[in-house]
Amino acid sequence: MKATITRRGAVLLGKHVACDAFDESMRLRVVTHAHADHLMGLRQSLKACEKVLMTRATKDLIDVLKGPLFLMGGFVETLDYGEVFPCEDEQMTFFRADHILGAAQVLVEDAEGTRILYTGDFRIPGTPVVDADVLIMDATYGSPRCRRSFGRDVRRVLVSLVEGGLKQGKVYVFGYHGKLQEVMQILHKAGMKAPFVMPERVFHVSKVCERHGMRLGRLILSTEKEAKELLDRNSSCIAFYHMGSRRKIGTGGFRVSVSGWEFNSAVREVAENDFVVALSDHSDFDGLVEYVRRCRPRLVITDSYREGHAATFAKEIRKRFGISALALPR
Repeated sequence: MKATITRRGAVLLGKHVACDAFDESMRLRVVTHAHADHLMGLRQSLKACEKVLMTRATKDLIDVLKGPLFLMGGFVETLDYGEVFPCEDEQMTFFRADHILGAAQVLVEDAEGTRILYTGDFRIPGTPVVDADVLIMDATYGSPRCRRSFGRDVRRVLVSLVEGGLKQGKVYVFGYHGKLQEVMQILHKAGMKAPFVMPERVFHVSKVCERHGMRLGRLILSTEKEAKELLDRNSSCIAFYHMGSRRKIGTGGFRVSVSGWEFNSAVREVAENDFVVALSDHSDFDGLVEYVRRCRPRLVITDSYREGHAATFAKEIRKRFGISALALPR
């Protein structure tokens, strides 16, 4: 088979490319984006692979998240979207994926003209659909139960919620790297004037996003005197923290967490002044189906290594489109 997913999570494309996990049989390693479940085995890949390939933005994010020396352990090459990378009788091209900054879809074309595409994580409509014969897909929300009818209204709801919280003072926002910066961009675009306060790692990730064109507003390190005073006095500011800090930061304050695992409404109150907003950087079920419909592949492989509904989605593809589909690894 020209594509598969190994039991260690490596997405293998053609004869040479392993994506998002290490595989000792492949010459090239691709990192589709800088989230932890797509960086697995990267240290091994840096030692063993001829090249490790990613976008420039993904490299810059990894330099912040892993330290500037980490990627110096191997030969790293950055590719632009649309740039063709030849490897013997095959060629590889990155295409943009709307997920976090730097995310890429990966297309490998072999000597027989077969087009093998791995979407990585993505959402529609912001991701261009690439024609492919073999399609390997993220299936995080691959169940028909994972539908969001409220769509882009989430952004309006998010802005309104934060504006309401600021009338009481400081607002805490929790999310993962990449999504936090998307929230900053949404609030800044909406004209939010309150300063954005954040710890060091979130700050440096945000600065990378700014260097690559995102407009995020006024950023202040939480260790600075001004930030401490804003938080201590409960002044109007928005404090951004990684989701992992949610249990210990901002308890008792006005809190907003952004999560894709919300399907019934755009916002849900989980406690007094504690809300979850359904902002996702993955396509819901209908978006996944739409990608398959427009791509028109002969075979679909859904990713069952990473969290999601891969087997359910493969069954839905077979039923809806009458094409071969399977979830891997089994």
